Amino acid sequence: MSRISCPVLTERITDAATAAALICHGDHVGFSGFTGAGYPKALPRALARRMSDAHDRGDEFRIGLWTGASTAPDADGALAQVNGISSRLPYNSDPTLRRLINSGDVEYIDEHLSHSAQHMWFGFYGRLDIAVVEVTAILPGGVLVPSTSVGNNKTWLDRADRVILEVNHWQPRELEGFHDIYEGTALPPHRRPIQLTEPLQRIGDPYLHVDPDKVVAVVETDHPDRNSPFSPPNETSRAIADHVLDFLRHEVSAGRMPPGLLPLQSGVGNVANAVLAGLDGSEFTGLVAFTEVIQDAMLDLLDSGTLRAASATSFGLSELGAKRFMANIEAYKGRILLRSEEISNHPELVRRLGVMAMNGMIEADIYGNVNSTHVMGSSIMNGIGGSGDFARNAFLSFFLTPSTAKNGAISTIVPMVSHVDHTEHDVHVIVTEHGLADLRGKSPRARAQQVIRNCAHPSFRDALHSYTERAWAAHPHGRHTPHLLAEALSWHERYIESGEM
Repeated sequence: MSRISCPVLTERITDAATAAALICHGDHVGFSGFTGAGYPKALPRALARRMSDAHDRGDEFRIGLWTGASTAPDADGALAQVNGISSRLPYNSDPTLRRLINSGDVEYIDEHLSHSAQHMWFGFYGRLDIAVVEVTAILPGGVLVPSTSVGNNKTWLDRADRVILEVNHWQPRELEGFHDIYEGTALPPHRRPIQLTEPLQRIGDPYLHVDPDKVVAVVETDHPDRNSPFSPPNETSRAIADHVLDFLRHEVSAGRMPPGLLPLQSGVGNVANAVLAGLDGSEFTGLVAFTEVIQDAMLDLLDSGTLRAASATSFGLSELGAKRFMANIEAYKGRILLRSEEISNHPELVRRLGVMAMNGMIEADIYGNVNSTHVMGSSIMNGIGGSGDFARNAFLSFFLTPSTAKNGAISTIVPMVSHVDHTEHDVHVIVTEHGLADLRGKSPRARAQQVIRNCAHPSFRDALHSYTERAWAAHPHGRHTPHLLAEALSWHERYIESGEM
């Protein structure tokens, strides 16, 4: 059965190379995609071949690339390999592109994900020349069945001058009905409250929409998402999960949280996945998630009944997780809802729902400031993603990390972070395998004592205690958050010594 039932757009079906020829040097291009799901599969590779041919002729061919979040090696990676990206936003995880950003060859705009659509509407990024969006099906009148991510697709389709659609037959046709696309966002001073008071409440439409007159090409594909495997929980990640679960039990017993907890948000990665896995088999049941990405562990929780429902903007499954979802897709319908990232990450909704946010980090300092994006303050890893949207507005904000990196050579608990993404005012709880520091209601000095005592690796505790006491003694009139600046910065030289840079 055809996935394209719109007569007007059936006439625009073409191959990827022909569609890629519609993109020109200097264009701003908006790709679909979020955490390796729902990104265009055929056009980026065809475009990379055009760029490579142009460079062989001595011609420059680079584009500005905008997405929802990360894509995959055959999208970001393919274009980066031929040096075809001049600027990138709002999030990247491709190692080749990361090297180009850190060498200064690509301008990178690292944005809060909830801001990216709004900033596009304000015109801060310039004009969007063309959008390339993967969909599951095209219905009459430019009605689109979204695929495994939504991200910024609504905004790209609305604002782009021209649109290329990729219809991916790998995506299950049964995805129709899994989405809730809200069209009611507006710019100040015309904003109205978003009437969402429960994570699985529907406030929009199951479909994306596009003006058929803007669609210049339709490409059919049959290619899987980037389904990255997760490492099984190890001793460190299980210990972190145990500390989080014990803390949640304490919050329930103290009356600060109901027995069914509050809506969960979990960042992407092995530690976050392990924390979710730790909830399975615990006494906590009937949970809900209001998050960005549905990982394998959330499918486990949905299957066991620990999690009754999840709202997100994307999937981020392993290959086995994707097969499992597809095999049981009807059982998940009505329990999983995918939204635009301007809704999944919206500060108003995160605050109203009382979300518990759990995110990873690169390092935290003794006063509770967190660096989640930069090594040695200068070299970007991936970007802030949605962690800032949730951390600042969450009812409870956790940051999780092993206590050391580089095989124990580097402490992730440091005197002063080399780059601040989340200030001490937005960080409630820091967790490592050694323990948990609840920073709520504590002065900086009390925070420092608890972070060092509970979270730092034993190999680094004495040095951190010594630093704190010497900084206190050296600043008789500046003892609120005292620092020995030269010594604090010297901690980050360990990255060079360990071979990180």
